[in-house]
Amino acid sequence: MSVEVNTKESVKTSIDVESIRRDFPILESKIKGNPLIYLDNAATTQKPKVVIERMNEYYFAQNSNVHRGVHTLSEIATNAYEDAREKIKTLINAADSKEIIFTRGTTESINLVANSYGRMVVKEGDEIIISIMEHHSNIVPWQILAEEKKAKLRIIPINDNGELLIDEFEKLLNEKTKFVSVVHISNSLGTINPIKKIIDISHNHGVPILIDGAQGIMHTAVDVQELDCDFYVFSGHKLYGPTGIGVLYGKSNLLNTMPPYQGGGDMIRSVTFEKTTYNDIPNKFEAGTPNIAGAVGLGTAIGYILKIGINNIAEYENELLKYATDVLSSIKELKIIGTAKEKASIISFVLENIHPHDIGTVLDYEGIAIRTGHHCTQPLMHRFNVPATARASLAFYNTKSEIDAISEGIKKVIKVFN
Repeated sequence: MSVEVNTKESVKTSIDVESIRRDFPILESKIKGNPLIYLDNAATTQKPKVVIERMNEYYFAQNSNVHRGVHTLSEIATNAYEDAREKIKTLINAADSKEIIFTRGTTESINLVANSYGRMVVKEGDEIIISIMEHHSNIVPWQILAEEKKAKLRIIPINDNGELLIDEFEKLLNEKTKFVSVVHISNSLGTINPIKKIIDISHNHGVPILIDGAQGIMHTAVDVQELDCDFYVFSGHKLYGPTGIGVLYGKSNLLNTMPPYQGGGDMIRSVTFEKTTYNDIPNKFEAGTPNIAGAVGLGTAIGYILKIGINNIAEYENELLKYATDVLSSIKELKIIGTAKEKASIISFVLENIHPHDIGTVLDYEGIAIRTGHHCTQPLMHRFNVPATARASLAFYNTKSEIDAISEGIKKVIKVFN
């Protein structure tokens, strides 16, 4: 359906934003007497009522452990848990639901790959390639592995707009390269990396690749078969689902060769004191009682997103990004950090002689929630010679009137400190 959005500039959109806002109870909150304007979606998104209600339903009426029980509640819980896996398979178009591993989030998914696949293939003198724009969770696990194996970490540089230098990436690849791990969309810059091209280049050199999709999954359609990535990881809480649940997608041929990441219940086929044999995927990588309610909530969130339409969401968020970029660029004291041609709805900025934490504090008194700091991308901050930035990250429940409000709030910050 096409409706008018209640914003300063009349525009047609394929989603009913005002109706969507009513699905998110927290958006009716007030902060310090002002209506909440939530612009910290890159850190975590808000949750629609259907997700909250579904998780309550699970705990009220369906709570039981999965896979191991023959009683009715266990069967209900198991079906709900595995149904969530099927929804994730649909969302990213995996070839088989067994390629979907539940984790605690993007961070654990990357650590799983580094500690299982990485330890299996990386040897002394080998090289691992990441980029300068990576989140710390896609830097530190590879640093630990490289130090342990006496391997080397190689870094893909960027230009001043915040775009990866693909030619330089290709020069880094050689016979010593054993793995590549690159972010889909930068959480600090909003840059959308050409991951299909990066994947193809890696594979042309016979190198497997992981894509950190923590930001990508919420802003754009992902088809892992079309991309041909070896691993794709993301978190539920950035996809309008609960915290503490995440996903590792891996090609089955790779997952089958990898040793377990953790030992415990459900990841075994048989145990004796002499030898343990391991279960098939995905169970091999899901030791112990999983976050059942989290998986159920994530499955519900995915159903909600698919009903609205990921392409519709992307179209509307691109409208918001363009509007916000134009509005904020008109403030002469403001400089946007990250001006790539291909961007998601994330704007990081600095103000002359005003620390980002002060920006965030003043805006909070206006009811405006943004993120300030290095955003777990300290090497990237060093690249742009800034200690930190203020970051406004937009979602499909945000409006242009909220962008106008942050613009006025920033002008108030400037007046206060100048």
